[in-house]
Amino acid sequence: MEKMKLKMLYSDFKPDIDIIEKELEKALYSTSNVVNDASLHLLHAGGKRIRPLFVLMSAKFGQYNIERMKYAAVPLELIHMGSLVHDDVIDHSDMRRGRPTVRSQWNNRVAMLTGNFIFGRAIQYVSHIENPKAHQILARTMVEICNGEIIQIEDKYRLNQNLKDYFRRIKRKTAILIESSCEVGAVVANVDPVNTKRLKRFGYYVGMSYQIVDDVLDFISTDKQLGKPAGSDLLQGNITLPILLMKDHPKITRFIERASKGLVTEEERKEMLKIVRSSDAIEKALKISDQYLAKAMKEVEQLPENPVKKKLKEVALFIGKRKF
Repeated sequence: MEKMKLKMLYSDFKPDIDIIEKELEKALYSTSNVVNDASLHLLHAGGKRIRPLFVLMSAKFGQYNIERMKYAAVPLELIHMGSLVHDDVIDHSDMRRGRPTVRSQWNNRVAMLTGNFIFGRAIQYVSHIENPKAHQILARTMVEICNGEIIQIEDKYRLNQNLKDYFRRIKRKTAILIESSCEVGAVVANVDPVNTKRLKRFGYYVGMSYQIVDDVLDFISTDKQLGKPAGSDLLQGNITLPILLMKDHPKITRFIERASKGLVTEEERKEMLKIVRSSDAIEKALKISDQYLAKAMKEVEQLPENPVKKKLKEVALFIGKRKF
């Protein structure tokens, strides 16, 4: 049902998303059979293509041309894909979207080189864009994502972090990519500076909401829905918003201590999920997500009249209320 809703939201942009999908396949081609297979393995694992969609929607407020816009949309998705490959190495993840990760299908070395190759391809695609502002945005995005990964490693299993630490981390991990998708789309389509800033802020707020919902789903979804064990974030030491809102719970503190030593049993994992699901932390986290969504809607309201305004709202609401 959720996937059907997503397809309906994409329907207006389907021909252009199809063009981007073909470009992604071209971009990921490598003369190395191993890198080629690993890159395509990731591409064919699926993905919502949210970032290219935000590039295209933002560009509709300016001079829209898919042949030009694809050089903005493709690198944003490639940066996202490359960061996922590296993420799985850092987190020792074996499954993503119900399929083996690149690191588990091959090994860590292949995964790191594949991620680097994908980042390189992103830079190649950006070179087709004449506007230096777009290059600056994407360079800053890649730097911030790397900073975010380092911070996430430093924060693993650290219970004495606060909400500010968490928000700073998810901005760099997730929100920056959606923010940049909206900004680059606007810049390449020559949207005026005032509305470019509005679209950038919209992307930031939506990105924050997106990651908070993702962190909630990691606790309330089933293993099958997630394509990996529920509670994986906490098992890997990532202290997300629901846990920060209940970090003084003695059983959660004990669980984190055992997880940091790799001692957690399946029964303990299930007990931890019950505790989190029955707490008020889930509801509180979703309220914070809703606050970001409300800010995103305010930015949309200030944009000039355009048929795509309604679509921006619909996609943002879908992201903030999704179940997968």
